[in-house]
Amino acid sequence: MGEANQTIVEFMRTRRSVPAKMMGSPGPGDDQLEEILTIAARSPDHGKIVPWRFIRYTPQWCERIGETLVERARALNGPLNEDQEAIERSRFTHAPVVVAVISRPRAHPKVPEWEQVLSSGAVAMNLLIAANAYGFDAQWITEWMAFDEELHPHLGLEDGERIAGFVHIGTRIAPKTERDRPNLADLLTVHG
Repeated sequence: MGEANQTIVEFMRTRRSVPAKMMGSPGPGDDQLEEILTIAARSPDHGKIVPWRFIRYTPQWCERIGETLVERARALNGPLNEDQEAIERSRFTHAPVVVAVISRPRAHPKVPEWEQVLSSGAVAMNLLIAANAYGFDAQWITEWMAFDEELHPHLGLEDGERIAGFVHIGTRIAPKTERDRPNLADLLTVHG
């Protein structure tokens, strides 16, 4: 007991998200994605109420939604230049697989909404780890459209649902880089 599985420890120690714009094919096939999502669903879920769900966006949808994002960005911000339009059109087209993790808390006498929202976050993190474990790169992002309720029907949301994140899964097309990590001493308080 208490012995570390060094393979898992090293995997977790070096896990790193890759920006979606630095991904390309291949992504997981249907069978692999089903396994990845099954693993993601093995997340903390007090009360077994499953306060989340997945939406897998097809490549065709990812192409089509770009114009909707351009139109909505114009409505919110005014005219866009060509570069801004290109950014909006391509938000869902970099990685070959995009899955939304949808938070859908329910009224429950013993499980507060906050706990259910945290469960959605755990699902998204498990999704990243499972994709990495299968040899793919992944990034969990939200972006402005996740919070724009007018876009929610276009993104497949139902009433009372929110986007916990979009998880982009593919294969990196550029070297993975490291980023600064927080110092544990700045984060840990020993109480008692």
